[in-house]
Amino acid sequence: MSIRRLPSDLINRIAAGEVVERPASALKELVENSLDAGASNVAVKLSAGGLERVEVVDDGCGMTRDDMALSLERHATSKLPDAAIEDVVSFGFRGEALPSIASVSRFTMESRTGDSDGWKLVVDHGEKIEEGPAALPPGTRIKVEGLFDKVPARRKFLRTPRSEYTASLDVMRRLAMAAPQVGFTLDHDGRRVIEVQPQSPPERVAALLNPQLQKNGLGLDTQRGDMRMTGVVSLPTFNRGMGDQQYLFVNGRPVKDRLLVGALRGAYRDLLARDRHPIAALFLDLPTHEVDINVHPAKTEVRFRDAQGVRGLIVGGIRRALEEAGHLSANREQLAQPAAWQVEPVGTTSSPNPERPVEAAAYARPDDLAAHPGQPSVWEARAAFAAPPQARAEIAEAPPPQAAQYPLGAARGQVAATYIVAEAEDGLVIVDQHAAHERLVLERMRAAREGEEIKRQPLLIPETVEMDETDCERLEEAADELAQLGLEIERFGPGAMLVRATPAPLGQKVKAPQLLADIAAELAELGSSVTLRDRIDLVAGTMACHGSVRAGRILSVHEMNALLREMEATPHSGQCNHGRPTWVKLAHGDIEKLFGRK
Repeated sequence: MSIRRLPSDLINRIAAGEVVERPASALKELVENSLDAGASNVAVKLSAGGLERVEVVDDGCGMTRDDMALSLERHATSKLPDAAIEDVVSFGFRGEALPSIASVSRFTMESRTGDSDGWKLVVDHGEKIEEGPAALPPGTRIKVEGLFDKVPARRKFLRTPRSEYTASLDVMRRLAMAAPQVGFTLDHDGRRVIEVQPQSPPERVAALLNPQLQKNGLGLDTQRGDMRMTGVVSLPTFNRGMGDQQYLFVNGRPVKDRLLVGALRGAYRDLLARDRHPIAALFLDLPTHEVDINVHPAKTEVRFRDAQGVRGLIVGGIRRALEEAGHLSANREQLAQPAAWQVEPVGTTSSPNPERPVEAAAYARPDDLAAHPGQPSVWEARAAFAAPPQARAEIAEAPPPQAAQYPLGAARGQVAATYIVAEAEDGLVIVDQHAAHERLVLERMRAAREGEEIKRQPLLIPETVEMDETDCERLEEAADELAQLGLEIERFGPGAMLVRATPAPLGQKVKAPQLLADIAAELAELGSSVTLRDRIDLVAGTMACHGSVRAGRILSVHEMNALLREMEATPHSGQCNHGRPTWVKLAHGDIEKLFGRK
């Protein structure tokens, strides 16, 4: 077969296959055009997730009649003034979006500039069927109806309205975060889903993702050479079971890049369990020649010239912010609600027999009760109760600290030999002693490792631990790494390991068999897919768990306060090595709600 030129309608349909995959793709292109047109407000309406209709209205600069006709031709654009495509800063620049969308839908475009009359164009799957004047304020209104109705091979690959709506909502969130200076509304089947006014980037991110992010998020602003990163990330204890709320913006353009996932995992190393994910919105600004935006037709992917430098900027900036957060933990909304109190008459309470009210014991006097021989006296009733609990008392060797002097307050007692109760200036603090001490031990080991090798506690008699041969092989391969953490082991036959020394920070009550079993399991799960440093940190977290104060151990008041003070001075002490909070606070207002005072 000889070579021939493809007809324009087929070219548009092929381009549509690259640019317009689903309603969300068309929505993305239309909203990006509105933003490039300088719109200050963008209104979007969807029907059936966009399968029936996608409508975008903006108050941008608008188009003249001639420009509208030209915009439906392929590779016609106003966003590329010269051939320097690498310097483009607008959202779109290919000139493929509008003709591609119009070739696979019923496409209606109305537009008006500030000094001209409005005009309307209607295209049905690539064929112009209507044209004429239109009445509308300055700006552009575009409707896309019946996407792929005449392309059944493509239509059958679309998902359910709910799935298409979810994809469209994600597109709107990304674009609204990319342009916080613009107001957005999104209506789906007549229901208002998004309504945001121009605001600061952190406020916009919190409004679109989670309002509690304002209290449980950390602002970022870091720079390395010509690259700068701003944005917001969540505290480790404010996490999700899915990584669906992680967003990356490069020079104001929302993109999807696997670099972000790997960088976030590295930044939250040993702060989150592997099945938990942080919330993040990161904005990177770097010279245009350092990033290639012309990688994907839909402009959803980019390529960095210095990918490792970008990753280092993200990981370093987030780790620095997390370290500066210190002992902070997520402050979620409490569930305390005002109690529905009912005030009873002073002399009576409700009675099955309304003619014979029952005396209220709370207001009864001894002589009143004596008048009713059938009722026990107050003192007789008290005798039936169990003996009052005997609290532990200690001689105060030093005056207790003032609660107002410390963020985590002063220890007032211990509950269930597991939780430390402290009084802070603004509420009641409850600390999980095991989780808190686990983090403190890990940070001590990490600080010691940064300076020199962790001190070891040699065993007077080396301990032999029998294990599965496969586990022994894993431990033998990791012996050098474990030595950096203060654990000295060696192979002792096919199915045994010899423990000669344990890390000094773990104390003297380390159970070697359980410790080696847990480390072997950790190594089996890690495999060889992580770096040496990550392996050391993750194994150190397992070892720290063994050396921490266990639940069930009774602490003195002095020990409790010492733990609180070290938490305040230790980075990341707001969460344990698995991402769980080490402390929670019940504010005074929440306590008052519980008792009906507010």
